[in-house]
Amino acid sequence: MNILLKLFISLGSINFLSPVIAQNEASDWPDGPGKKLIQAQCTVCHQLNKITQSSGYTQSGWQELIATMVDLDGNPNRETITAYLADNIVQNTKHSPRLISGNTSITFKEWTVPTLGQRARDPIQAPDGAIWWAGQWGNLIGKIDPANDEMTEYPLPVGSMPHSVTHDQAGNIWYTGNKNGTVGRLNPSTGEITPYKMPDTEATDPHSAIFDSKGTMWFTLQHSNMVGRLVPETGNIKLVTMPTKNSRPYGIKLDANDNPWVACNGSNCLIKVNPRTMQLREYKLPDPATTVRRLDFASDGMLWYVNSSQGRLGRFDPVSGIAKEWPSPSGPKSHPYAIAVVDNVIWYNESGMRPDTLVRFDPVTEAFQSWAIPTGNIYAGIVRHMRATREGNLLIHQSSTNRIILVTPQ
Repeated sequence: MNILLKLFISLGSINFLSPVIAQNEASDWPDGPGKKLIQAQCTVCHQLNKITQSSGYTQSGWQELIATMVDLDGNPNRETITAYLADNIVQNTKHSPRLISGNTSITFKEWTVPTLGQRARDPIQAPDGAIWWAGQWGNLIGKIDPANDEMTEYPLPVGSMPHSVTHDQAGNIWYTGNKNGTVGRLNPSTGEITPYKMPDTEATDPHSAIFDSKGTMWFTLQHSNMVGRLVPETGNIKLVTMPTKNSRPYGIKLDANDNPWVACNGSNCLIKVNPRTMQLREYKLPDPATTVRRLDFASDGMLWYVNSSQGRLGRFDPVSGIAKEWPSPSGPKSHPYAIAVVDNVIWYNESGMRPDTLVRFDPVTEAFQSWAIPTGNIYAGIVRHMRATREGNLLIHQSSTNRIILVTPQ
């Protein structure tokens, strides 16, 4: 059986675009021996616009990119497919970012995770220093031992499709079951997994999660338009619905007083959660067209966010309610996505660019600096979440190419 078909079957719980629709989208592609193969096989896992919106590569570049998704070694169609792509999806700069030079230098250390096609994402450093990630399409979570680069993957209950991972104070690893309405705990010592089902059938898609200092987990449910709280000692889960319809709660972080704050990916709002009553207080951002993927706090209490829809970086003062925004270097279509504050310096990415960029912003000087994020010898992928390590470094990823990346500022 073709390995791409095997992958399709193994990921059958995902609602893929059908090849028939994708073939219609490619009707204006030049004829050639690779066209039908691409229409039939590449569309098993993604739409063809993922190809046409790329920067284009040489044939060897396409082979390297595809090797992060599926294993085509020995497949007689590999040369035909990659030759067609190299000839017809030409290298281009139509989505190129505006890179800003500066005085900071960084290094990238990459790990390619074992299971291909899993869309590895959301790496986080555990209390013991290990790095964990969510393999969403592979229905697994994984661990990297930075001391020897050894990687271990843990299969999850069927249909979990984890969107993210986090950890509690004891070092247990928790995942959000984005497809089956669960959150779950993995005991790294035993490998035992304990899932917790949502108490409401309308709560279908746990998204991002974080633990407060009391050991309570807070999480978002994007399309269910809810925020949740789990008390691990009792297993009790409480859910509340967002004040505005289709707010699509996305990222979640804690302020210095342990209050959860939520980003709205479907509306121009930020939400503060009362941890005792779970009352939600909505703060509207000035531009009605604003949508926010993720957010983080600086030590002065300022909340920093990405205005994803407008291509801007934002700062919100929770005391005054005043927001200020700066245009991202690559402009209004740059789609900032992930964000982290490290030593009061703001880091985020421009996911609408090819290549995806890592951006540094100094709030003191209001100066930007940016870098193209590599994937081996090519540049492809998207950062969907980033978090700091205890050493002051940054954990990012390239979900399209199964890379976990440690960024070390020099």
